[in-house]
Amino acid sequence: MYTFFFRLVFRRMDPERAHHLAFRWIRLAARIPVLRTFVAAALAPRHRALRTEAFGLRMHGPFGLAAGFDKNAVAIDGMSMLGFDHIEIGTVTGEPQPGNPRTRLFRLMADRALINRMGFNNEGSAAVAARLAARRPVFRTTVGVNIGKTKVVPESEAIGDYVLSTERLAGHADYLVVNVSSPNTPGLRSLQAVDQLRPLLTAVREAADRTVTHRRVPLLVKIAPDLADEDIDAVADLAVELGLDGIIATNTTIARDGLGLVSDPALVAETGGLSGAPLKARSLEVLRRLYARVGDRITLVGVGGIETAEDAWQRVLAGATLVQGYSAFIYVGPFWSRAIHKGLAARLAASPYATLAEAVGADTRKVTA
Repeated sequence: MYTFFFRLVFRRMDPERAHHLAFRWIRLAARIPVLRTFVAAALAPRHRALRTEAFGLRMHGPFGLAAGFDKNAVAIDGMSMLGFDHIEIGTVTGEPQPGNPRTRLFRLMADRALINRMGFNNEGSAAVAARLAARRPVFRTTVGVNIGKTKVVPESEAIGDYVLSTERLAGHADYLVVNVSSPNTPGLRSLQAVDQLRPLLTAVREAADRTVTHRRVPLLVKIAPDLADEDIDAVADLAVELGLDGIIATNTTIARDGLGLVSDPALVAETGGLSGAPLKARSLEVLRRLYARVGDRITLVGVGGIETAEDAWQRVLAGATLVQGYSAFIYVGPFWSRAIHKGLAARLAASPYATLAEAVGADTRKVTA
């Protein structure tokens, strides 16, 4: 039914307009008590075997919504209603910004992929913090806050911009993510270099501790799939050194490997970050490398090209405690999370592992043993 509706309606619409339309429907459904109860019962059944603990937080399961879908924290309950175990909002910048000029989102349907150059369009950290402070949760869910650099802020002042967002948002975040890996903000990815990343993460950690004194807010960093292997190792070592709580692998890619055979070459040539199925192999490779480097000392989050329960299971075996998705939701529809959970539970039951935590990194440990 969703596939038919997608092809009939959404496919003919501008992708960003379709996103906003679907977003409104999800938010509306979440505001109607009878409807949200019915939808949650149908789409978000809980599997006891999938209960997950990550950086001290307990979650219904390992599968969450990646940053980029709910930039301004307006649909946390709506996305929880659809079955996501954690919701990562953002990316939020210190100051509000409109993002890049439209058109800035493209569907590569034959490749089950998206290209975006949104440019961190969001209402800014003050507005998002106020919304989170006023929120009265309907569903119990974990909320991560992903922060990035305001475009007009010079690279030399980036740390201050991240600290501003941290001071405003850390108190409302179950966990905080420093995003230095989007390809759509000039100069942002250069912050992944260890000599720049160390002072940035140190400043954010200190700001979070200074702002939130009654608990420790877990801090993660999100990296790009386009990093060279030695740079991935360097970030992993830095994360261990600084006592980071997690690494998210990975953001979108600027590579276009294997595209253009079925998708329109003009679309493939659009600038921006590529997400979806073509990112699957590289994201999995980066995850394995990270786990081989850090083991169980740091929580890893696998994201990039996850479409099926088997994809999610492979990320767990590679070393991910949590997995996230976004792009496939556009193509698969609202039953996506239900299918992921059902398939994960079945794979765990058929495996030699008693718990999901035992399965984390099992395949990578075999290879490196």
